[in-house]
Amino acid sequence: MRAAAASRYIGLMSGTSLDGIDGVLADFSQGKCLVTQHASAPLAPELRAELLALNTPGDNELHRAQLAANALARACAALVQQLLRQAALDAADIAAIGAHGQTVRHRPGAFDATGYTVQLNNPALLAELTGITVVADLRSRDLAAGGQGAPLVPAFHQSCFARPGQDMAVLNLGGMSNLTVLSATGQVRGWDCGPGNVLLDLWCQRYTGQPCDRDGALAASGQVQDALLRSLLTEPYFSRPAPKSTGRDLFNARWLQQHLAAAPGARVQDVQATLTELSAHCCAQDLRRHAPATRQLVVCGGGVRNRELMRRLQAQLPDVRVMSSDALGIAPEQVEAAAFAWLARQCLHGEPGNLPAVTGARGPRILGAIYPA
Repeated sequence: MRAAAASRYIGLMSGTSLDGIDGVLADFSQGKCLVTQHASAPLAPELRAELLALNTPGDNELHRAQLAANALARACAALVQQLLRQAALDAADIAAIGAHGQTVRHRPGAFDATGYTVQLNNPALLAELTGITVVADLRSRDLAAGGQGAPLVPAFHQSCFARPGQDMAVLNLGGMSNLTVLSATGQVRGWDCGPGNVLLDLWCQRYTGQPCDRDGALAASGQVQDALLRSLLTEPYFSRPAPKSTGRDLFNARWLQQHLAAAPGARVQDVQATLTELSAHCCAQDLRRHAPATRQLVVCGGGVRNRELMRRLQAQLPDVRVMSSDALGIAPEQVEAAAFAWLARQCLHGEPGNLPAVTGARGPRILGAIYPA
């Protein structure tokens, strides 16, 4: 590795929305995360369909999961090569890749008090294809220490966004929504609020054939169905205390179908409007409940591009300045990938990547398994 490479890391993220892979090249030479390159690639339709199918029990799962992991590793390797070309760098210029993989099951604490979380990945293949050290399996050590294994991004949010003496919060609107509360005293709290884009995308794709409700146009054309919203909000997860995390294991088509009986005859756009209101409500409720003094909410993740979701979020938080992470120097779609670049750096430096107050782990832990170049 070249001397300058010690500060350069690549982060790769494929989130619950299954909308594609985001990759960033991050430079930590000044002690902070500076994103110098960003690239993204949609998942091939057949791979996306298989990853989605693997979220629920099915036939021949082990075989299919391994082949999907191989395909995902190849797609990640292609994205890494794109980043290197954009930056006019080669493999020897990068310290490591932080590769999250694709979560297909997330059941922390379930069944035997430890539970499990599964991110499909083939980091050994990714290291072979790129010639770069890979740090992967970033959640399981936290689970082993009694934690949720999620959310992990609050530690990065603290590193990247915290301002001394200032209360603020960071909301990631990915497939799930997760909130980080950064207090003026330096205390950090964080948890998954509930569904972010996952139900919006599911409903939109089912009835329009489009992968997402672009700009929230479908939701904006509908009316919130109060009876349906009340039914959705009876979900016990919303009132559970943190630490807590969730995923498609709970918020999925089956869960939604159970509640649709509360709105017989609702139009497609009315259901979309109600689901958008649900996502905004869960986030706003958690901020009001747990950090009522916060007056600045920084939002990242793909949901930032849903104007109707952002409008509803601001409407529910009239006394809070709701703004995109763009305002703090990192584009919304880059934040999670940058977090996994940071987690890879933490691992190679032998420093903890989790926050026990957030995940519920017994203490700080070095996260990740290292696959040398």
